[in-house]
Amino acid sequence: MSFIHDKAICETKAVGKGTRVWAFAHILPGAVIGRDCNLCDGVFVENDVVIGDRVTVKCGVQLWDGLRIEDDVFIGPNVTFANDKHPRSRMYPEEFQKTIVCKGASIGANATILPGIVIGPDAMVGAGAVVTRNVPPRAVVRGNPARISGYMNSVKRDVLRPARVGCELGVGRVGVGDVELFPFKRISDMRGSLSVVEFGEDLPFHPARVFFVYDVPSIEVRGEHAHRICKQFLVCLKGSVRVLVDDGRQSRDVQLETPELGLYLPPMVWGVQHHFSDDALMMVLASHPYDADDYIRDYQLFLAEANNS
Repeated sequence: MSFIHDKAICETKAVGKGTRVWAFAHILPGAVIGRDCNLCDGVFVENDVVIGDRVTVKCGVQLWDGLRIEDDVFIGPNVTFANDKHPRSRMYPEEFQKTIVCKGASIGANATILPGIVIGPDAMVGAGAVVTRNVPPRAVVRGNPARISGYMNSVKRDVLRPARVGCELGVGRVGVGDVELFPFKRISDMRGSLSVVEFGEDLPFHPARVFFVYDVPSIEVRGEHAHRICKQFLVCLKGSVRVLVDDGRQSRDVQLETPELGLYLPPMVWGVQHHFSDDALMMVLASHPYDADDYIRDYQLFLAEANNS
């Protein structure tokens, strides 16, 4: 049985077992509410809204048409959702834009979510953030406009900043599968410095392809995929970039900021590059030619394949 407070207005019959609807909440007839949810005082839910199981919606939240909330989501007090980019009084679009809050995500108090946004699984939106673009899985976003500040479940939620090649600290395994930092030979004199890579000696594979990533705005992310077969080797030739590596069991943020170190990404490692400095130039060496079928771009699919491998 569900619980509906006697001062709440619940016009829908689609309320799951164990769900509690508290005082002054108002739910319209077309809404669908899952099991074991908690809708606190003053929550308003329109018709074209679907809420999954075990969802918490704190006080003062309005859930407008087009909103889809998956299981185990937390929505903090006074979070604001929008469903029309160009609202006008008494003028309605043919269809409201869909906003999706994926399984396990959390949204902090007073955050604003613009229309048509997808907040990825297990993502965390900071209090007061203004989310203007999709949020990747497990990303932590803050600010206005919201930017990625880190990723959930990374080791100690810290960033590994490896030392330069002259020190052993930071060279070797990073604690996520077979991901590894490799040092390069460095030759320096009064004319400058030179880093050398011998393909048959210093790399764990023979490259078949090379590409360069640059001019990336700091708000953007790159990668967000894994490879089934292809191996990759990342070197930040200039500036700095952070790389999230995730094998489906552990994850870690690694900062690359010197051409003397390269980061080896074996197959079946989810990689995301973020926090590019304005002058960042990243070189990527790949073991295979481009093959679209080798990419896994959906994080949930990656987890499923990683767990089965």
